[in-house]
Amino acid sequence: MSNRQPIVAGNWKMNGSQAESAKLLAGLKQGLAAVSKAQVVVCPPFILVPLAARELAGTKAAWGAQNLDTHKSGAYTGEVSGPMLKDFGCSYVIIGHSERRALYGESDQLVADKFKAAQDAGLIPILCVGELLAEREANQTESVVARQLDAVVNLAGVAALANSVIAYEPVWAIGTGKTATPQQAQDVHKFIRARVAAKDAKVAEGLRILYGGSMKAANAKELIAQPDIDGGLIGGASLVADEFLAICQAAN
Repeated sequence: MSNRQPIVAGNWKMNGSQAESAKLLAGLKQGLAAVSKAQVVVCPPFILVPLAARELAGTKAAWGAQNLDTHKSGAYTGEVSGPMLKDFGCSYVIIGHSERRALYGESDQLVADKFKAAQDAGLIPILCVGELLAEREANQTESVVARQLDAVVNLAGVAALANSVIAYEPVWAIGTGKTATPQQAQDVHKFIRARVAAKDAKVAEGLRILYGGSMKAANAKELIAQPDIDGGLIGGASLVADEFLAICQAAN
């Protein structure tokens, strides 16, 4: 059994009015006392980060963002930088989510640049890696995940992973209701840890690797019980306080 602290991070995606979000955060705050072990992280849309910062201040939960720009400031209309997120008390930022890669064309290289920009701003990147259904069916899962991981290691160095979190998200299991079996998920998590260990065993041992494919209260315990699964990156279930808290408790 490792001594890695589990993490459960909620990715709200593009959801929530101020009123809905305030209600969700109030519900989360009520249940946080029962979460003794896991680090809880909330990642709302940019415009709701100040609300999360205000509501979660003084609690054991941390907050972060879902994306950032590679630049610190400047003429980049519509973008938000790492230093801005840090200024609002963000500790974490999701990097390279499959939706960013697929819908907005983010390349492995851009994701690596964003990873570095996040760390330069003092944020902990939650780096997402994972394969499409066609890639899994063609037995390319490991080569795809390796390529995505290597892009970051080649730019930032393996030591940089010590101050990061990795989230494995089988793209075919996001929002589809399909979930990788605990064994399928564990196999990829084990592969990721072994790939990092080949370069630095100590970094690999401490690296938290989250599962990010339709984890919910019903399957969280079984998934997190796997030796190389250190928590979850939660999408839809993070928008329901009781469901999200149940996953946090499963991580205990």
